[in-house]
Amino acid sequence: MHTLILNMLNFVQNLPPVMQALIGTSFTWMTTALGATVIFTAKEVHRKILDWMYGFAGGIMIAAIYWSLLQPAIEMSKGEDFLNRLKSTAGFLVGGILLWGVDKILKNLHIKETEEIKTTWRRVIMLVFAVTLENIPEGLSIGVAFGAVAAGLPSAALPAAIALSIGVGIQNFPEGLAISMILRRMGASRLKSFWYGQLPGMAEPIAGVIGAEAVTITQPIMPYALAFAAGAMIFVLIKEVIPESQRSGNTELATMGTIIGFAVMMIIDAVFG
Repeated sequence: MHTLILNMLNFVQNLPPVMQALIGTSFTWMTTALGATVIFTAKEVHRKILDWMYGFAGGIMIAAIYWSLLQPAIEMSKGEDFLNRLKSTAGFLVGGILLWGVDKILKNLHIKETEEIKTTWRRVIMLVFAVTLENIPEGLSIGVAFGAVAAGLPSAALPAAIALSIGVGIQNFPEGLAISMILRRMGASRLKSFWYGQLPGMAEPIAGVIGAEAVTITQPIMPYALAFAAGAMIFVLIKEVIPESQRSGNTELATMGTIIGFAVMMIIDAVFG
């Protein structure tokens, strides 16, 4: 098994960074679609399972955000003067603040939707649009992580970039499921609920390719890009993923899922890093 995984890592490592990012983000899109397909076979999924999955994905993402994004950004700034060492801090703050601004805009759009939009299909479009915007930084982060590996940064590791893709993918499964279930309850057909449930995941391969291409072409912005992606992902993680895992009262189950997810990432880093 260990040999098989090493062979797979070697195969992926020999691919161009844009192709690596495309594969990683296509996986996250696929898991979104997989979650949405549940609408064809079940009316509901046990909330405890979803909460554990959110927690597990959160644990992987916390670890991967540091090892895939922040640590390489910090390492790149070592040995420089004080102001240049703040590149990673500046990028991290800008990423978080930008996502905070996007979140504010989405809240205002939601208010307008509830007050002004009456037809079901427009509510569907608004919901899908909001989730798609939230998925863009996830795709960018994965692309930037693979771009950092291709740039040859000593602290950037391919297993960590892959783990980030896995963490986002696990988190996207219940996301696709939740959207399709909501749309079904709003009166949409099963096919339409599936289509719109998987649709936000399509943004991630596009964003991933852009992120990988950007950091490989303009390497001087690498510390800012890595830290920016980390700040954006931390905002999404703390604002959406972790609270969602605890919203139904399964706090201990979700917390243990988070710890196990982090431990899995530690094992991946120890064995393949």
